[in-house]
Amino acid sequence: MKLAVKVQWVVDGGVAAAVAFDAWDAPEASKTYTSRIAQADKPARGAPDLRDIAAVQQLLREHALAPELIVIDGFVHLDADGTPGLGWHLHQALGGAVAVIGVTKKAIAGGPAQFEVIREEESPPLTVTCVGIDIGAAKARLRTMHGKRRVPTLLKLVNRIARNDAP
Repeated sequence: MKLAVKVQWVVDGGVAAAVAFDAWDAPEASKTYTSRIAQADKPARGAPDLRDIAAVQQLLREHALAPELIVIDGFVHLDADGTPGLGWHLHQALGGAVAVIGVTKKAIAGGPAQFEVIREEESPPLTVTCVGIDIGAAKARLRTMHGKRRVPTLLKLVNRIARNDAP
């Protein structure tokens, strides 16, 4: 099982949402999950925001999920030099047993084209970073995900669930 996850924070807490899928080109989630997350303090200015890690771990525990791979909305690496981002820290927190693919609309500052995936003609590329899976394989999987637009259907769905279920 693969999961696409999104954590949505609001003033008094948040929600962690996940959509499960087996096939990369699946048009629908096989199952959806949500967990309410207690308030968590924002990190100090300049420190990385790693609150999502505990939220994802709580979601996995509450629903007894053991995915082979997690797709996150964010970076695994912050630059071409491999500076650890949220996805890398999540991978480490899960004991290195779960591959993590980070997908975002934001470009890596000065990043090479090796991180870009174009899913729709004439649209800006998505940025893909990963750990526990080869970058070429991660990009190929993202290209095959269902949806004719820039952002795949299941990634839109998990974002919508997180946003709509947030307290």
